[in-house]
This record gives sequence, structure tokens and C-alpha cells, in this order.
Amino acid sequence: MNPGPEADRVLLAHMRECLDRIREYTNADRARFDTSRLVQDAVIRNLQTLAESSQRLSSEIKGTEPQTPWRELAGFRNVIVHGYLGVDLGAVWLVVEKDLPPLAEAVNRMTTRLDAQG
Repeated sequence: MNPGPEADRVLLAHMRECLDRIREYTNADRARFDTSRLVQDAVIRNLQTLAESSQRLSSEIKGTEPQTPWRELAGFRNVIVHGYLGVDLGAVWLVVEKDLPPLAEAVNRMTTRLDAQG
């Protein structure tokens, strides 16, 4: 069952909130991330919520952003949740630094499209 536009709006809002929190917690500072378990835990938790929300988006809305690696995002969520071989904090930081900025842009574009539809 695919959610409709209203469910997508809610999920995108959750994703935006997670992205904002991760940015706030890390402040793009690797040393801050590396030295604080509190920051690490907060970032990992928000990545999990972000990935779970992305999995629940409709295929229609995901289809508007085909360049976004939806499967990889879901796979990363599974690693975090199930702790396959432990969570590699270096990999988490790479996601924060490299993958989240384009994902944030995609979330903004999808939200704008939904808002334009009314």
C-alpha cells in the first residue's frame, strides 16, 4: 500500500526535522562527532528515523528524485538498526558529510512539488 500525498508530506517533514537535527548536532565538525558519544548516538538515531521515513514514502514521490539512492538509504538503516558487524562511525560521518546535503535538497524539492499540487 502506497501512502498518498498527505502521508508523504508528513514523512518529508519528519525527514527534514532529522536532517536539521543532524546538522545542529554535528555543526559540520568531525572532531565534535568523534569525541562525543551523545552526538554520535543522536546522529545515529536521527539517521535511523530518516531512513525509516524514506522507506515509507510513496513510490510516486520517490520517482520524482530518481538520482536519490533510496535502496542504499534503506540498507544503511538496516546496518544501524541491526548492528551488522557494529556501526562504523567513520562510515556514519561520511554519510553525514557527503550524502545528507543532496538528500536535504531532494527532500526540499519533493516538498515544494507537493506544496505546488495543493
